[in-house]
Amino acid sequence: MKEFKPTSWSIDNRTSIFIITVLITLAGIMSYNSLPKEQFPDVVVPTIFVSTVYPGASPTDMEQLVTKPIEKQLKGIAGVKKVTSSSVQDFSSIIVEFNTNLNVVLCKDKVKDAVDKAKRDLPNDLLDDPQITEFDISEVPIMNVNISGDFSLDKLKDYAEKLKGSH
Repeated sequence: MKEFKPTSWSIDNRTSIFIITVLITLAGIMSYNSLPKEQFPDVVVPTIFVSTVYPGASPTDMEQLVTKPIEKQLKGIAGVKKVTSSSVQDFSSIIVEFNTNLNVVLCKDKVKDAVDKAKRDLPNDLLDDPQITEFDISEVPIMNVNISGDFSLDKLKDYAEKLKGSH
């Protein structure tokens, strides 16, 4: 019968294996505790909004005449993770989400170029060019609190200021 030496040694030296296990566990716990942690880390997900106003257009017309041509150009950009669009009466909204390893400014420039290419396919009677805005997730509040009650407006404002100041 063949013998596997590391297993046999481990069985013969149970105390050594126990001590090694405890040391590895303690080293892991110490490493975990020394890792830097942030309560609210800065998450950068390059997200760009393209909004277009076309007065008098139905949602179907917005979809066909505005949203689709712009989407077609946006989907051809390298690094695009997801494109989401919404067309309603007189308004088209497109959200372009890029991979997290890309620069936001570079992504915005790519979107501007794609929208410029799509302009030749858009209706000639648009009042304004599509608006391109970047979305910074760090500017979104973590929590919104509404305060109401049977108090005067000044008293409610005082309570709100106290709540705001007590992070």
